[in-house]
Amino acid sequence: MNYIEEIKHDMYAAMKSKDKVKATILRSFLSNLKKIEIEKKEPIAEHEYLSIVKKMVKQLKESIDVYSQAGRIELAEKEKSELNIMEAYLPKQFSEEEISELIKNIISEISAKNISDIGKVMAIVMKKGGGKVDGGIANRIAKELLQ
Repeated sequence: MNYIEEIKHDMYAAMKSKDKVKATILRSFLSNLKKIEIEKKEPIAEHEYLSIVKKMVKQLKESIDVYSQAGRIELAEKEKSELNIMEAYLPKQFSEEEISELIKNIISEISAKNISDIGKVMAIVMKKGGGKVDGGIANRIAKELLQ
């Protein structure tokens, strides 16, 4: 079952169980995927799917921060529940230890010496990570290791 079929299946299950929040989120997610498929006139590749999911997750995290800072706790909680639903469609992310190990290996491979090499290191980390590396965490670890 491909990812679009999986999302449809989960959306229908949410509708049957009267989980309106999950059904609405999945319906929106599905419409984003379909919109891109229509624009491209071909099925979405896996890396594009991951990019869309990451973008939506990032937007939800930013919304949670903004709502929390503004004291809108009820809206932040709503966004958190949506975030939990969306994170289920991301591949399992590397832990900080795994990211650190990957970065150490890359630094030794390319003989990176100082912070000016961070661009080269991050490019390889993101390529080798294949969507399973959180860029913010990787950047922080790379900066610490290259100091």
